[in-house]
Amino acid sequence: MCICFLAVLKVLHGLGWSILSCLGLCHDRKVIHKDANELLTLIFKEIETLSMKDLEEMDIMKILYDAIEQGIIEFVDKIFKYRTGIIYKRDVKGRTIFSHAIVLRQDKIYSLLNALGTRKSILARRHDFFGNNLLHLAAKLSPLSRLDKISGAALQMQREIRWFKEVESIVQPRMKEERNAYNKTPSELFTEEHKVLAKEGERWMKNTAGSSMIVGTLIAAVMFTTAFTVPGGNDNKTGLPVMLETQQKAFLIFMASNALSMFTSSTSILMFLGILTARYAEGDFLKSLPTKLIFGITCLFVSIVTMMASFGTALYLMLIKQVAWISYPIIVFSVVPIALYSLLQFPLLVEMISRTYGHGIFEKPKKKLYSFETDTTTGI
Repeated sequence: MCICFLAVLKVLHGLGWSILSCLGLCHDRKVIHKDANELLTLIFKEIETLSMKDLEEMDIMKILYDAIEQGIIEFVDKIFKYRTGIIYKRDVKGRTIFSHAIVLRQDKIYSLLNALGTRKSILARRHDFFGNNLLHLAAKLSPLSRLDKISGAALQMQREIRWFKEVESIVQPRMKEERNAYNKTPSELFTEEHKVLAKEGERWMKNTAGSSMIVGTLIAAVMFTTAFTVPGGNDNKTGLPVMLETQQKAFLIFMASNALSMFTSSTSILMFLGILTARYAEGDFLKSLPTKLIFGITCLFVSIVTMMASFGTALYLMLIKQVAWISYPIIVFSVVPIALYSLLQFPLLVEMISRTYGHGIFEKPKKKLYSFETDTTTGI
């Protein structure tokens, strides 16, 4: 007992130091971020005094595009405030800052477009030298570095559709049918660019649904059988379960958990079947397929929990008269499968719920940036 107590103390001591080190690291990062912002403000006050020639010698546009690629929104925000006209500047391909944000899938930088007021509609009408409007750029496949941050090809496809829908909401209706230099509309380009990803998403969905469906089917079969082979047997005269009279509360818990496990596992099977038989159109990845998978995994989790509750209660009913004490550790160990399932599936479930029903990836500023209201310059 003493050795176990010392081992527990050692674990808690290590855990305490880990928490303290994490808190210290968070504090250090906040201090560094604050200092970096202050330094950035001082740098841009100096940049404001520089001439056009000085900025060109600094290759300010390359620095800005590097900041966009890395998602350094603080730098982009500062340069907007101190050099308003830079939003109209184009690169060698005829693309603006926001065109780069769309191609590189930098949602926070793209969200700055919502703070431009009337200038937003002006920028939304821009085309590059290849005839691509903003919707064409949104139709291109996201860089792998951005896709790899999302779990599963189906959720990656969902993210891509969200980007396309978001940009579609700011362009003029006629631009949705415009053709670029390669004679492709935005929708046609999106389908072509995401053909492989859509297939991978379909395969990922079917594999996940198929494996989960096997588990759900096994649980449903076991629970259906258990409902008619109750512990303690049935009374020969009345046909009612014997335990219903002797251990009424425990028996009712057993039957309720058994029935709930049966119903939820059956529901999860139907959800997974709906995924396996879906048509897998591009729009299905946005809400329909993730919703079915979320509901299916949730029902499967409930069925596992209630199955273990039914199992534990059945053991208690059978052993209560002889060795009742042995049922308690067995009931505790029955929590292990639930914990393992939670550990393996909950991160994916939480991510799917967040990405499907969360607040979204694009920020909507409540007010316009003041510099865009006062500064009317169009050059750097």
